[in-house]
Amino acid sequence: MELRPVDATLLADVGELFGASSITRGCHCMWFLLTSKEMDSGWSGANRERFERFVAASPAPAGVLAYDDDGRPVGWCAAGPRSRYGRVLRSPLMKGHDDAEDDDVWFVPCFFVRPGARRAGLTRELLAAAVAMAREHGAAAVEGFPLAGPGPHRDDRYLGTEGLFAACGFAVTARPSPRRVVMRLALT
Repeated sequence: MELRPVDATLLADVGELFGASSITRGCHCMWFLLTSKEMDSGWSGANRERFERFVAASPAPAGVLAYDDDGRPVGWCAAGPRSRYGRVLRSPLMKGHDDAEDDDVWFVPCFFVRPGARRAGLTRELLAAAVAMAREHGAAAVEGFPLAGPGPHRDDRYLGTEGLFAACGFAVTARPSPRRVVMRLALT
């Protein structure tokens, strides 16, 4: 398994991976970057174009891409400074977060693993790689708002789970709803 930070040189590989599902093909990992209206208007191709422009213009990687032993992209984890994720900042789940930290704290909003590569621990590897990438870029901490409790979690698994984040050293900082938990890993 190879894990690589995503920059403009990997856009074709991200497109190939996201093409594996109608949801990722339409979303193209723009959900946490756009308003609902913008998101809905881009579902049939514009979100991919927006993602490509975003990656090309961003000084920090957009996330982490995992490749299998044959070099095929099989997994994705979005990650970057919390300030880039407007929908996260507006979410009631993040009520009370410290605005002054938005550039220094990184956020992990979503994961995608290709069918056929699931249930092999890849999501945990992706999260660990996102933490390492954040550390390399000087982040003070990494946060996420995964699904709370042991599950079973049938919906919204793209957010990750409390168990996944805990296994990577994250601690609970808030339980804003019965279904969601805010978790954080300090890096400094």
